[in-house]
Amino acid sequence: MQKDGDMRYRSIARCAAASILAVGTACAALAQSPVTLTHVHGLAYSPDGKRLMIPSHHGLAVYENGRWSKAPGPQHDYMGFSATARHLYSSGHPAPDSGLVNPFGVIRSKDGGRKWDRLGLEGETDFHLLATGWNTDAIYAWNPAPNSRMKETGLHYTLNGGLAWQHAAASGIAGELRALAVHPDDRATVAAAASGGIYLSRDSGARFVALAAGTEGFAVFFDLDGRRLWYGAFDGRARLAHVPLGGGAATPIELPPLERDAVAYVAQNPSARAEYAIATFGRSVFVSKDGARTWKAIAERGTGK
Repeated sequence: MQKDGDMRYRSIARCAAASILAVGTACAALAQSPVTLTHVHGLAYSPDGKRLMIPSHHGLAVYENGRWSKAPGPQHDYMGFSATARHLYSSGHPAPDSGLVNPFGVIRSKDGGRKWDRLGLEGETDFHLLATGWNTDAIYAWNPAPNSRMKETGLHYTLNGGLAWQHAAASGIAGELRALAVHPDDRATVAAAASGGIYLSRDSGARFVALAAGTEGFAVFFDLDGRRLWYGAFDGRARLAHVPLGGGAATPIELPPLERDAVAYVAQNPSARAEYAIATFGRSVFVSKDGARTWKAIAERGTGK
């Protein structure tokens, strides 16, 4: 995994290029919209469900009451962005002239991104893959290189705010890891999307079993009730599906037209749980208020609508 924030998305684009081709490059003029999504580094609703947040190279973009804006707070380059019912977590790089150490390691905000607390590893590691449990204190991260709290590369998790990290063997995953998700209530249940498929672990990442093997996985997300796992994949065209954790077949979801693109992130509104949002590698964002039956575009190729 590359250290620079841009490189992760270049790497993903290269991985997808054999089947998705290249994602879009130039975005529309800023005058057409108050916010331009130069990159999409995550997707999450605020705990009250009023705001949809998208981290990028230049702070947080927020969609609220049908309009886009920039969130108050520093315009950091957020990577590995993840939300819980109480806090926001991220890694990445500080905004110019912020005076903060680069990279962040792991940081946490208790006020929606206005201020951030350091949880360690600043100046050491930029975690591009980081995930949290909605109702727990579990944080999982893929470590690209040894650091002062993680003596080896690979999957790690912490249950005490980053003071101590445990290594997980992550056996059973085939291919390059692309995304992580943590069950909202069970600290030991974690999902992974990889170039070889979609995988689930119930033992804190020690062993993973394939839920959808042989498909290119790009996104994973647990429903907030903890009963289903959503995943984005590609097999000649973009796919989205969810599978019950109790066993059973996957249910495909009809997507809006995605030309040369794929689903990168999925989010669910915690206060209106029939509402879902998806963001794509091509910087398009869609919202459904009827349980993913129909979709409305709120951003296309980086331009807010």
